[in-house]
Amino acid sequence: MQIEFESPVTRWDKRVEAWYFATLPEELSLELRELPAPQRGFGSLRVQARIGASIWRTSIFFSGTSFVLPLKKAIRDAQGIEEGDMLTVDLDIIDL
Repeated sequence: MQIEFESPVTRWDKRVEAWYFATLPEELSLELRELPAPQRGFGSLRVQARIGASIWRTSIFFSGTSFVLPLKKAIRDAQGIEEGDMLTVDLDIIDL
């Protein structure tokens, strides 16, 4: 299953280091929660993500009302991504 969405980059700084995320739209997140997929920790789904020229495998995690995609520092650096930037993200859901 392939998905494309836009999201601002948000920062979660509840730990010593800051984590950055792109958030999937709520409606799309609810549709993904209904799909038959293997149960994984934290309600996660394995994905292949693409932002610009960067492609990587990771997981998206359900956080309250939406799935969030963690943005690794290497990806942020490679694509010049900063907090508040608007991103277009392509995802391939691997778990289906």
